[in-house]
Amino acid sequence: MDSSEPAAWLALIREAMLQALRREACATPVLSDSQALLDYLMLDQGRSRYEQFRVLFLDSHNGLIKDEIVSRGSILEAPVYPREIMRRALQLGASGLILVHNHPSGDPYPSRGDVEATASTILAARLLEIEVHDHIILARSGSCSFKALGLM
Repeated sequence: MDSSEPAAWLALIREAMLQALRREACATPVLSDSQALLDYLMLDQGRSRYEQFRVLFLDSHNGLIKDEIVSRGSILEAPVYPREIMRRALQLGASGLILVHNHPSGDPYPSRGDVEATASTILAARLLEIEVHDHIILARSGSCSFKALGLM
C-alpha cells in the first residue's frame, strides 16, 4: 500500500460526509434544522487554518440558493465587504442571508471587528429589504451565533 493511499481515502470519506451533510442541511428550509446546518458548516469550515467568510444566500422560503465563500483571509482575519455581499445577493435574487466565518484561533466568540462588520452588513441588507438571519462563527472548540448572543 502506497503511503498516499490513506490520505486519499480520508479525503474521499470527508468529501462524502460533507456531501451527505450538505444534502441533509439543504433538504428543507435552511433555518428549519439548525443542527444539520451547523454540522455541515463545522465539517466544511470549522477546522480551517485560514479565516474564510461565507454567505448562505436564501430565497423567500429560506431555501438555499447558493453557498459561497466570499472572502479568504489570513490566520487572523478575512475581509468583509457588505457592498459585494449585497451585489451578489441581488444577482441571485436572495431575500435572506446567513453569514458564516471561522476563527482558526479556536475561540468562537466574536471580536469587536466581527460585530462592526456584521452591523454594517445588516444595515446594507436592511436598505435592500434583505434579512440577515444570523452570523455564525465556527472554531475547533465550538460555534457562536450572533442571534443567540443577542447581537442581532
